[in-house]
Amino acid sequence: MKITTIKQQVKRADRYSVYIDDKFSFALSETELLKQGLYNGQDLTAEELASVKEDSVRDKARYQALGQLSRRMRSEWELRDYLKRKDYASEVIDQTIEWLAEYGYCDDKKFANSWVANRRLLKATSSRRLRQELRQKRVKDEVIDEVLSEDATDERQVLRDLIERKQKQTRYQDHTKLMQYLSRQGFNYDDIKSVLDELS
Repeated sequence: MKITTIKQQVKRADRYSVYIDDKFSFALSETELLKQGLYNGQDLTAEELASVKEDSVRDKARYQALGQLSRRMRSEWELRDYLKRKDYASEVIDQTIEWLAEYGYCDDKKFANSWVANRRLLKATSSRRLRQELRQKRVKDEVIDEVLSEDATDERQVLRDLIERKQKQTRYQDHTKLMQYLSRQGFNYDDIKSVLDELS
């Protein structure tokens, strides 16, 4: 079996299609292609071809996982879930997660820190709500505890700012509606009542 063509992909310039005996066989990233040392005219045994194809599956899983991470950081569970939905074998998923962790791309502590920082920046969010969101991403409780304990945000000030903003809106002139909204955001009843009393 001979490699007859190695062609750069049109839509993904960093990936290459490899043709064996003039038929498409597999694709590799530029990095993996160089690592494998493949070239046009190279003869491969059946065993060598099977081995390279296995490597191409792992390479594609890494490429797709990095694609997800390029949009935003993800928890380990999110990455595993994504790869599972892409029908990768559990062994390939484990190897991909291990590889991502080795390069610092898969780290639930970093993910949780980033999640909390972004949510604090974009929206008035309670610690309780952040805890729920991180649990939905299957981040371990001890990691969540550590990250939230390091968060220096003044929760009462967040609540105060949110109340002042919401009270300017017609729909939240009603005290009960406002309290229900704040409760849904994860703030506890005592804090809500206390800050409302302060502000009034």
